[in-house]
Amino acid sequence: MSHSVKQTAAPIQLIIFTDKRPNSEEQIRQIHAHLRQLQGKFAHYLEVADVAEQPYLAEHFKLVATPALIKTTPLPQQILTGSDIIPQLDYWWPQWQQEVDQQPDTSAAAELNRADLDSADLDSVDLALSTSTFSSVSHSARVIELSDEIFRLKQSNEALAAQLQFKDRIIAMMAHDLRNPLTAASIAIETLEMGYNNPKRAAQLTPSLTNQLLCHAKTQIRAIDRMITDILQAAQGASAELSIQPQPLQLKGLCLEAVESLSSKFEAKQQTVTTDIPQDLPRVYADRLQVRRVIVNLIDNAIKYTPSGGKIDVFALHRTTQKVQVSIHDTGPGIPRENREKIFEESFRLQRDRAKDGYGLGLALCQRIIRAHYGQIWVDSLSNQGSYFHFTLPVYREWGKG
Repeated sequence: MSHSVKQTAAPIQLIIFTDKRPNSEEQIRQIHAHLRQLQGKFAHYLEVADVAEQPYLAEHFKLVATPALIKTTPLPQQILTGSDIIPQLDYWWPQWQQEVDQQPDTSAAAELNRADLDSADLDSVDLALSTSTFSSVSHSARVIELSDEIFRLKQSNEALAAQLQFKDRIIAMMAHDLRNPLTAASIAIETLEMGYNNPKRAAQLTPSLTNQLLCHAKTQIRAIDRMITDILQAAQGASAELSIQPQPLQLKGLCLEAVESLSSKFEAKQQTVTTDIPQDLPRVYADRLQVRRVIVNLIDNAIKYTPSGGKIDVFALHRTTQKVQVSIHDTGPGIPRENREKIFEESFRLQRDRAKDGYGLGLALCQRIIRAHYGQIWVDSLSNQGSYFHFTLPVYREWGKG
């Protein structure tokens, strides 16, 4: 510890920031030794701080490099950095001495008279001189640390509140949305049960009607399964990672499979569906199950919003050398321009759709899946002229080709 106390002046307060590099201790030793040579009749107090152990103190001084020597008092503060701190000290020390002479005598040193200094232990004097300034600096650093902690806690609290609110909405909607397909499936199964248990009604259950009832029940159960899957996925929050296992994939077969899985819904609303997918459409690199969810969800939405007797189109094209685009067109009411981005947000629903089945989760999940594949999803729509939902997926490139 260095000390040479001038009777009427506060010491020059210094902090040196270092790190764990092997040569750091040697740098500190050299600076210590040089300060002893420079101090003359002016006291100085040097505090050593490790940036790893005192990050908020480093943040307080906005440090960008180590080693760094900081003069905290007398004001103004000054920071010396780099490998040439000692030459910088030689340049600035005379000016710092002038600043000490110009400072009003309000430091802890003024409270110690000359007799006290003569009789006091010099280490104790150094400690007394340093306490005021360094404590205030440490206090400022602690305030920064607490502010950061408060900010993190606020973020966590907001995220938890949003998650609780979201789950409350899900629970509130489940009673209505799940009841409809569950009731429809139950009616179909109960009709079959009564027919087989009642000889008088057994004759009415023709093979065609039996098959129709079974298909209807199966369709409704699949709808319930999709709702539950969407709810469970959405309940994990937007930050939850999707399990994506990409592989070379033919989109034509996947699109036709999705259309076929919803055939009973098309028939129920007497809708016409057309597909236009080129035979030479290149393979994409994507997760089959996740992309199927996107296609089924978009077609299911098209069925829901297209009136009875309407038309739905599913088509694809090789948009660029890098991307394949799939589009689903419906002849529903369209989407207002101001809501075309919002419809991909979790739980957002148009006012007109409040009474329809669904949670407003499907499009948000579609967007997450497509973005996980580094693709894009968007909608083009005109009011009362239907909507075009598009998404892109990356073309599969074999190693060494294209």
